[in-house]
Amino acid sequence: MRHRRLAPLALAVLLTGCGIPTDDTPRTVPPPRGPLSSAAPADTTAPAGSATETLCLVRDNHIVPVVRRVDSAPTIADQLRHLLAGPSGGERGSDLTSALPGAVNAARATVTGTQALVTVDEPAEVGGRSDEVLAFGQIVCTLTSREDVSTVAFLRDGKALGVPRADGSLSSRPLTRGDYAPLISDR
Repeated sequence: MRHRRLAPLALAVLLTGCGIPTDDTPRTVPPPRGPLSSAAPADTTAPAGSATETLCLVRDNHIVPVVRRVDSAPTIADQLRHLLAGPSGGERGSDLTSALPGAVNAARATVTGTQALVTVDEPAEVGGRSDEVLAFGQIVCTLTSREDVSTVAFLRDGKALGVPRADGSLSSRPLTRGDYAPLISDR
C-alpha cells in the first residue's frame, strides 16, 4: 500500500525534474562553440580559411550561390578569377558547373563607387552551345554578393556591352542581382 502512495509522488518528481526550464519571456541562446557542420559533402580540395567568398555556379539551368572558405578577403579580381576557374572537384561532385566557358573566356573587373565594371574579351569559337544568360548572371550574382558592389556593367573594347538578362532582353545598363532573380536558386 505504501508503494502506491509513493508512485504518484515519484512520477511528479520525475516529470518536473526533466532538466528543461521554462521562461516567461524569450531569451537569446548563444551558438555552440567551434565550427558548424553542414549537410553538404565536405570539399577536401577547397582551402579552409578565415574569410569567405561567394561564387555563383550553375546546376540544372539555375544559378546557385556557393560559399567558399579562403585565406583572406578576396579582391574583386581574385573573386572573378576564381569564378572563371570554375567549380572545384567537390562542387563538380555536387553537379555544379559553369556556363562561362565559351561565353566569357577572360574578364577583368574594377570597382568605382559601388559599381563593378567588367571588361570581357570576345569569346573564342568553341563547339557546343553556351548559355550567355547564365554566364553573365553568374558574374553579376557573384560580384553583387560582395558588400562593396551593388551593380555590374560590362564593356568590350572600351564600349558598353549589351548582355542578356533573365527575361532574355539585352541591357547595356548596370545590372543587379534582381535582373537574374528568376534564375537564382539556393540549391
